[in-house]
Amino acid sequence: MSRPPFPPFDADTAAQKARMAEDAWNSRDPARVALAYTVDSRWRNRAEFIEGRAAIEAFLTRKWSRELDYRLIKEVWAYLGNRIAVRFAYEWRDEAGHWFRSYGNENWEFDEQGLMRLRIASINDLPIEEKARLFHWPPGRRPDDHPGLSALGL
Repeated sequence: MSRPPFPPFDADTAAQKARMAEDAWNSRDPARVALAYTVDSRWRNRAEFIEGRAAIEAFLTRKWSRELDYRLIKEVWAYLGNRIAVRFAYEWRDEAGHWFRSYGNENWEFDEQGLMRLRIASINDLPIEEKARLFHWPPGRRPDDHPGLSALGL
């Protein structure tokens, strides 16, 4: 199995890889998202350590059962060879209707087939009022004309 574009990355292919990841995560389909990772992919997500595609899928299933109305934007921060660093923000609400904007950085490392074999994520949650939300598109892919993080001042 492969997932182009392949390393080494340039500005265009790094941006394409980040947008593909954003689109997949915005689908909120754990099985679809998990296919972008090697079968033995290793993650650090906040303080949780995850290994393997099946564990990734289980983690994402739990995540999206708690993080409702999830909307994500990713932006490339840096790239070199088979690595990409992105920054991101996502908005979501909990079951009680409280809204949050989560900010973070991810460091990604890919194998030669374009599958992510390592993901290190640092994330902080900020409670926000519903009126402070900035991500207003229907569930699924962010529209091409919706501003990104830099344009939103994030």
